[in-house]
Amino acid sequence: MRLYRLVAILLLLESRGKLKAKELAEALETSVRSIYRDVDTLAEAGVPITSTPGPSGGLSLVGGYTVDLKSLHNDDVVHLYLTGLGIYSGAGTESGHKLRSALLKLEKTLPDEYKPDLLKAKSRFYFDDTPWWRERPDAPCLETIRVALWKSHKLTIHYRKPAGELSMLSIRNVRPYGLVVKQGEWYLAAYCEEAEEVRTFKCERISAAEPLEEKFEIPADFALEHYWKGSNKSFRRSRQEREVYPVILRVKEPYVNLRNKLEILHTAWEQNAALLTVNMYGYEAACRDILELIGYAEVISPKELRDFIKGKLDELRTLYAD
Repeated sequence: MRLYRLVAILLLLESRGKLKAKELAEALETSVRSIYRDVDTLAEAGVPITSTPGPSGGLSLVGGYTVDLKSLHNDDVVHLYLTGLGIYSGAGTESGHKLRSALLKLEKTLPDEYKPDLLKAKSRFYFDDTPWWRERPDAPCLETIRVALWKSHKLTIHYRKPAGELSMLSIRNVRPYGLVVKQGEWYLAAYCEEAEEVRTFKCERISAAEPLEEKFEIPADFALEHYWKGSNKSFRRSRQEREVYPVILRVKEPYVNLRNKLEILHTAWEQNAALLTVNMYGYEAACRDILELIGYAEVISPKELRDFIKGKLDELRTLYAD
């Protein structure tokens, strides 16, 4: 993290000319003491940073000095920032190629003092966010969406609805307000002109996206994080209201490993066992998920689910019989 902070200090000083240590500390969410330590480190590495006292003073690079960090374009910096947040769309994508280009530019402009650390980090740390048993969902229009979002251009999108809905494909004009990544999957928060409200679109279901010339402004009262958290709560609440399938499990302590896997509606105690009433959202969903719990819990009710498990166990006994 300190390496990124050192680079950020150089970026800020080179782009803004002069900043107080307190302003740098606030921008980088660290202490003033840490900023001064970083400045000393950069000075020892040969970067001439001067400190001017007084109300109009601050830290700045000596006139005429540059580490050529301006070779990083705005889009490069955006990709570096997204990567710092863990938002990386993959090496084979257009965004991935742009990110790699930005990182190469950054490596070339770093002081020699830090290049060994960077090489060591690249050789000893590897981040793999792909699932074990399936490929990461492809979002073919992600870069088009990102650019339109950044430039505040409207989009026409071809959106594929979930299976089972009557009209599987719809064409909509939207105003992209923000992108969210949750567990490696991308979601677009956008104002849908047809519905006349902000909605969430799963990016992997956007099969085509065409930027329009018309621009827009995001309302001043819109906050992406607030919208996302609110829509998540609404989604969970509506799902709970529509899909309630209570299952009673008898579980011996400790059952802590189940608390993060199940939506527990009620807990009661019977001697040295817990009776958990959990929501499994429907019979089909329960049949899909219950088998991995057989070693931890006994299904008390409903009877249809208990009978399903008996049938599966009979199949296994037949399959493994001598």
